[in-house]
Amino acid sequence: MNTQIKQIAARIRALREILDLSETEIAAKCSISEAEYELFESGTSDIPVSFLYQFAQAFGVDTTTLLSGEEPRMTSFFVTRKGTGASVERTKAYKYMSLAHGFKNTKMEPFEVTVEPNNNHISLNSHTGQEFNLVLEGTLQIHIAGNDIVLNEGDSIYFDATKPHGMKAIGGRKVRFLAVIG
Repeated sequence: MNTQIKQIAARIRALREILDLSETEIAAKCSISEAEYELFESGTSDIPVSFLYQFAQAFGVDTTTLLSGEEPRMTSFFVTRKGTGASVERTKAYKYMSLAHGFKNTKMEPFEVTVEPNNNHISLNSHTGQEFNLVLEGTLQIHIAGNDIVLNEGDSIYFDATKPHGMKAIGGRKVRFLAVIG
């Protein structure tokens, strides 16, 4: 796994240790299996941003802190200039750029997500809350609650994020979309 995932895993482990919680307690609080949590904490498995958001909400930290290791400082507003968000490349297929990484105590997490083409597998995940996706570039296939939906540039979807969902780029082009998790 890449270095960023190992660093995120180390921050998760450190926070668990600071809170003096077991892996079992963390897994239960985040509604995942202990085995899945252990994979995330070990840094040997991709860590979904949805899990990081859920973990952050459950334990009172900012998602940005988990992603970057830096504490957000702004409380009135925070501007992210084009291409300057806190970037995390979880896998070669997905790249997330946090668009609110400098704002403290966010109530939602906006990301610019890039999905590379030629990934035929859709990995499903679910998390608490709701999610909004707006396609900025390309064509996105999203699988949610047993349905396959194709979204083109300018299309959006709002959904219950507790339903298993995942996506892939189609049409041989990368996809960029705005994802807001809340």
